[in-house]
Amino acid sequence: FDFSTIEIATKYFSFGNVIGEGGFGPVYKGNLPTGQEIAVKRLSKDSCQGVEQFRNEVVLIAKLQHRNLVGLLGCCIQGDERMLIYEFMPNKSLDYFIFDHKSRALLSWKNRVDIVLGIARGLLYLHQDSKLQIIHRDLKASNILLDSNLIPKISDFGLARIFGGNDEETKTTRVVGTFGYMAPEYANDGTFSAKSDVFSFGVLLLEIVSGKKNRGYNHPDHQHNLLGHAWLLWNEDRGLEVMDRILEET
Repeated sequence: FDFSTIEIATKYFSFGNVIGEGGFGPVYKGNLPTGQEIAVKRLSKDSCQGVEQFRNEVVLIAKLQHRNLVGLLGCCIQGDERMLIYEFMPNKSLDYFIFDHKSRALLSWKNRVDIVLGIARGLLYLHQDSKLQIIHRDLKASNILLDSNLIPKISDFGLARIFGGNDEETKTTRVVGTFGYMAPEYANDGTFSAKSDVFSFGVLLLEIVSGKKNRGYNHPDHQHNLLGHAWLLWNEDRGLEVMDRILEET
C-alpha cells in the first residue's frame, strides 16, 4: 500500500478514526476506495521495540492462513513510516466484551464456547499445523479480535517466535508479554515453549467463563488472583461458582 492511500483511508490519521492503541502504536479504522474497511496499525516514532516487532509480524503473518488468525492485507513503508494493514474486525477485541458488564451480557454460553474453540483451533494451527510452528508469547483477551459473526481471530504477532526442529523449549533473557497471562517458568526465568501459550490460553478460558480479569482480581476472603480463586473453588467441589452469573440469565 502507498502512504497516500492509507492517509486518505484514515482521514489523514484522524483522532476520530483511532480504534485502539498498544505498545506498537495507534490503530486506525480506514476505508479503501473499494469500500473495504481496514484496520491500520501505525508504528509510533517512540516505540522502543516497534521496528523489530513490525518486521516480525510481516514475516510471520504473511506466511500464515487460518480462519482464527487475523488477516494481514499488506504493509506500508515510506520514509520512517511503518504501517500494517489488516482486515477490520467490527466487534473489536474480546476484552471489550467479557470485562464490560453490559457487553458481556451479549455473550451467551454458546457464544463463549464457540470463541474458546476458535481460539484453540488457531493456537493448534500455530503450534502444530502451520509450516513454521509458532509460539505466540502474548495470548490475551485484547489480542483476540471478533468479526461480525463473533468468530475469534488471534492477532498481534510482534512477540511471536518460530519454533523449529526438535526444540521443545528455549530460554530468553528478555521476558516480554503480559503479566497475568505469563506461565510461571517464563515469568521467573525466561523459559518458554508451546506450553507457555497453553498456560495463557487457560487463563483466557477462565476469564471468558467468569467474566473477570485474572490480574487485579480481588476477593474479600483471600489474596489470590482469579487462578488461585478458581483452584480454591475446585478443591472444595464448588468449581461451577466461578462461572459468570450473567450466564444464569442467558
